[in-house]
Amino acid sequence: MHQDQIELFRKRSKNFLDIAKDRLKKKDWDLTCFMAEQSVQLLLKAVILEKKNEFPRTHSIRQLISILNDLIEEKINYERKFLSFLENAYYNSRYIDYDYNEQDAKDALKIAEDVIKLVENVRKYEK
Repeated sequence: MHQDQIELFRKRSKNFLDIAKDRLKKKDWDLTCFMAEQSVQLLLKAVILEKKNEFPRTHSIRQLISILNDLIEEKINYERKFLSFLENAYYNSRYIDYDYNEQDAKDALKIAEDVIKLVENVRKYEK
């Protein structure tokens, strides 16, 4: 199994979430959104790797949740529009001339924390 890689992804996921919280305090809205997205993406990849012994090469949170839902009994349900918002942070904060504001950053962090909680609950349930 890929236990070392799983643990590395989980550690990075937590670190990205911690950095997102720090960037929010420093009023760095773009990086808050980006780091929140990265946290969710890496946790999803870790859990998929744990379940399937491989993970897809995609950055789409919606696609990763769909893949994970195919592997588990208790499905992860979250509003797609919120997932899209978080997913867009991956591209917008890096490539697009788009400025996130304080409310965007708070929303991204909340969405990330909600999804992480859902994923962790499902992960514990599925063991």
